[in-house]
Amino acid sequence: MRRRILQSTLIVVAITAFVLGGPLSATTWILVEDITRAELTSRLEQIAQALEEQDPSALDPARLALAVPATGRLTIEAPGQPSRSFGPDTGVNPVTETLPFSLGGTITLTEPRSIMRTQQVQVTVIVLLLVVISIGAGTIVATITARRLADPLRDVADRAARLGAGDFRCTPHRHNIPELDRVSDVLDTSATALAELVQRERALVGDVSHQLRSRITALTLRLDELATHPDPDARREAVAALEQTERLSEVLDELLEASRAARAAGAEPMDLREGLMAVVDEWRPALVQAGRSLRLRVPEGLLARVTPARIREAVGALVDNATQHGGGTVTVSARSGDSLLVVEVSDTGPGIPEELVPHVFDRGVSVQSSTGLGLALARALVEADGGRLELSRARPPTFTIFLPSARADDVVAPARPTTIPR
Repeated sequence: MRRRILQSTLIVVAITAFVLGGPLSATTWILVEDITRAELTSRLEQIAQALEEQDPSALDPARLALAVPATGRLTIEAPGQPSRSFGPDTGVNPVTETLPFSLGGTITLTEPRSIMRTQQVQVTVIVLLLVVISIGAGTIVATITARRLADPLRDVADRAARLGAGDFRCTPHRHNIPELDRVSDVLDTSATALAELVQRERALVGDVSHQLRSRITALTLRLDELATHPDPDARREAVAALEQTERLSEVLDELLEASRAARAAGAEPMDLREGLMAVVDEWRPALVQAGRSLRLRVPEGLLARVTPARIREAVGALVDNATQHGGGTVTVSARSGDSLLVVEVSDTGPGIPEELVPHVFDRGVSVQSSTGLGLALARALVEADGGRLELSRARPPTFTIFLPSARADDVVAPARPTTIPR
């Protein structure tokens, strides 16, 4: 984008310089010649006035020399008198101006053309230099303008891409461009709406799953009692109903698993150190500005099967929570557990009040005047990839994320098919 803006602006500047620079140089060239000839004509008028006042034969050569240029040559031709010349030879094809005087007399003033050509070249070079400076200034302005427009557009496009990938964080940064700032406001509003939608969807799936399982369990207990009825027909119907109940329970499990698989469709092997390093680099300036530090303790080789945008968003929400409500050093660490990968985000602040501990992941619950959506969204995002987010310690606060490890078939490329020669 920046390159296209820069190219289009430079093309306009180049066309403008070509359209104006060429005619301006030609006009300057002609103007220098006109000025030179006008100066010679002015000198001739002075000499003609002097000749009108006295006899040309009685003119003082020293007085005439004052009106003749140092490199010029004056020729006086009067009726009945021989032609007289004053000054050095001006060479071949000089600049010549002639003026009549008295009765039939003429005076001619010449000057070497090389002097005029030198002045024309000098002035034209100055004009061309100004054109080049204008092009350079236009290039600088085009570069600044391209950066001024391209960087915000790229930032807005990246935010839209992150939003589509599941990164629902609002960004307070604006670009002081009304149209782009309006787009940023709309993206923030959409991110908040999508975050609430994801949270409601997760809560709905959990509630529906819990209610259905409770009802199926109660129904199974009733059918188990009917299966012991002395009437053989009743027992037969009870056993058949139990089989249908078991199938219903299996269908429910399959639907829930399909729902989890659909949410985790973008899951892929991710190096935790690389992914968490991006989060740390993003949040470290804010903590440094607040006089705090952010540390990363993640060993090499930890591969999690997650959606990169979701895990970055979830860990970013935890770091944001530690930045706003915590204190001291914020530490992001990771280790390998028994069958899962464990990511911990902690700080050395006062921790979470006892009365808020059971509700810390509830939507709308917050210690201060924040939205109370960050931790709830972080849990929904982690669970969408088959993970789990818990508050493992309230004081000092430590949030723990349990993530599925990458499978062997995720990191090992399939073998190439071998071609058996016929």
